Amino acid sequence: MEKRVAILAIVVQNSESVTAINQLLHEYAEGIIGRMGIPHREKGFNIISVVLDAPQDVINALSGRVGRLDGVSAKTLYAPQGGY
Repeated sequence: MEKRVAILAIVVQNSESVTAINQLLHEYAEGIIGRMGIPHREKGFNIISVVLDAPQDVINALSGRVGRLDGVSAKTLYAPQGGY
């Protein structure tokens, strides 16, 4: 199956969901190139960016599972296909 490069942006408003997010990222670790977490202490939430190189259905599955967690929003941006 063809792999895609994508960025998964995660906004965490409920800190109780952090453990579940980390478990999911560990489960999908094979397709993760890197990740960065930034706490926005002043506003009381966290932002996590995850760069993936995986089949599109795997990326969609991770994004969907993360986005269904309580107090968590997730959006995926795909790099254009070809040319890289």
